[in-house]
Amino acid sequence: MLTWIIRNRIRAFEKAYNYDMSYARLVLQADTSAMLALSKVTALSSYRKDVPREVYYAAKVESTLAADCGPCAQLVITMALRDGVAATTLAAVVEAIRSGNDQGLSAEVALGVRFAKAVRTHSPAADAMRDTIVNKWGPRGLVSLAFAITAAQIYPTLKYALGHGHACQRLDIAGTFVVPPTAAHVAPAPSAA
Repeated sequence: MLTWIIRNRIRAFEKAYNYDMSYARLVLQADTSAMLALSKVTALSSYRKDVPREVYYAAKVESTLAADCGPCAQLVITMALRDGVAATTLAAVVEAIRSGNDQGLSAEVALGVRFAKAVRTHSPAADAMRDTIVNKWGPRGLVSLAFAITAAQIYPTLKYALGHGHACQRLDIAGTFVVPPTAAHVAPAPSAA
């Protein structure tokens, strides 16, 4: 019964986000307990308190793009759009990550991008940014960003480990296609039908 419920949730997620969950089926087939353990990551990856959603998603996009330039990155973009982040903000975040120039971002969104990169690369610059984050949004804001950065790395890493990693693709940001910063070669944009 539990397996049936989980399979239905996987199908519903695939349909809702146009996202291939084959890796989750592999985990479920291997061990239901493993799938239940993986499902706990969902709570980690969706925790957001006291930090603006644009900052939260900026950090999540930066961290995801460091680990994936394909379906996982697209999923985070889609989730951000559905959560109300403006397409122009997301496109500017991707461009800032690609160019290394965050001048086109608001100060807060730029802080999210810079903090995510500093954390991922273990830069000492993260210390001053951490203090700024706590002063602006408090401890729960810091935890929210820490969880976003961490969770964004888990799924792409897991998928690649299980043999379900994909090639880079152009990111669809509300109908505008953007090449991810880590893409050496990307699939062409879908043609208009």
